[in-house]
Amino acid sequence: MAEWRRICCAVDFSDPSRFAMEEAADLARTFRAQLTLLHVEEPAPVMPIDVIVPTPSTFETVSVDVARCVAAWRTEAAARAGSPVRSAVRLGPPAEEILRFAREEAMDLVVLGTHGRTGLKHLVLGSVAERVVRQAPCPVLVVRTKEASEAAVLASQPREERTYLP
Repeated sequence: MAEWRRICCAVDFSDPSRFAMEEAADLARTFRAQLTLLHVEEPAPVMPIDVIVPTPSTFETVSVDVARCVAAWRTEAAARAGSPVRSAVRLGPPAEEILRFAREEAMDLVVLGTHGRTGLKHLVLGSVAERVVRQAPCPVLVVRTKEASEAAVLASQPREERTYLP
């Protein structure tokens, strides 16, 4: 059986990442592992100069909001894990920062949610989960919501055989 002592769960405050956080907290409880929640804030795209430039107070407000959300999620994860939970916030492209954090902190497992995008959305937006799975220095657990799992099953069936779940 795996010796997972250091678990990282990447969160973006979406429903899929909530499911991932719950799974990571349950694993931390089971394995008596240290859980760290990692939130990666993607930098705003560079805009033309004629666009209104945000003030420093705008960035401070965003930072305070992120810190508040991370603290709330950390509290919830700690209650579920039954032990203290660490947190970290990074700035940069999500996949790169998750991979860098996993390497720097010598994580034994990375847990993350997936939005389950397919087709054109997947092609255009890419997949953080897919990139992390391919390049991670440790095992990766990708958690899907029930709805995403059902949609994947449905999409894999030939059109004439599709059954719609309640």
